[in-house]
Amino acid sequence: MLALDKLRLLVGELEKSLSTHSALTRSTAFSHPALISAIEGRSVTAVGDGVGKRAREDRRRATWTAETTRSVADRRPRTHRLAILGGAAAIIVLVVAVGAATTLGIVGGSGTLGSSVPTGTAVFTESDHQHVTGNVQYDRTPPAGGAHNAIWLNCGVYGDPVPNVNAVHSLEHGAVWITYRPDLPATSVSQLREFVETHDDGAQRYLILSPYAGIPSPIVASAWGAQLQLSSPSDPRLAAFVAHYQGGAQGGEPRGECTGGTGTPIA
Repeated sequence: MLALDKLRLLVGELEKSLSTHSALTRSTAFSHPALISAIEGRSVTAVGDGVGKRAREDRRRATWTAETTRSVADRRPRTHRLAILGGAAAIIVLVVAVGAATTLGIVGGSGTLGSSVPTGTAVFTESDHQHVTGNVQYDRTPPAGGAHNAIWLNCGVYGDPVPNVNAVHSLEHGAVWITYRPDLPATSVSQLREFVETHDDGAQRYLILSPYAGIPSPIVASAWGAQLQLSSPSDPRLAAFVAHYQGGAQGGEPRGECTGGTGTPIA
């Protein structure tokens, strides 16, 4: 939406520029001393030489007035022409940029520019959104979409493993789930916790952190239909992954609830 707001703003500025330019042209043309004199009859030859002569003079005055108006209008300030051309060019460039961003896929999951999917991200289709009771046998560890419990997991930091079926529901709402091996060094766990606490997205946060045994790498970041394996919390791709998917529409319910569900985060 930001890109569209900028486009509307530029269009408004261009319209104001055109309006100002038009008013200036009219003002300049009809304030010209020669034109005023012609209209008031002060620059013509003496009056009173007969009706025929007056009629000829009136025709001559009308012709001269029209030519003067056209001449003044044609002498538009060059800066106004450049401003109009510049405004039009800016709009064209913005439209092209928005189109290119959409085509290249650099529009994030939440619809914002500037966050591309980081290298190494596995992207796949998860079309099962049904609510179920009991456990679900997922095809990935940790899961990144699929059938889930009707109650979502509250976003935040957890010191113990959390139920898959509730966490997956949070992914549907746009959350990013960061999991780590239980034997990850304490310093790395502290880094992840600090990362989550400083990258939350408003009251809903849209970030979950929890330990998870048996994952394929020391750290795994998951969103609905996307997963990134990492070996270090300082890997810049973690922030890029979160920026792209946090609060996004990849699960079909962008910026859904991530509080008021189940689970008690420790932070």
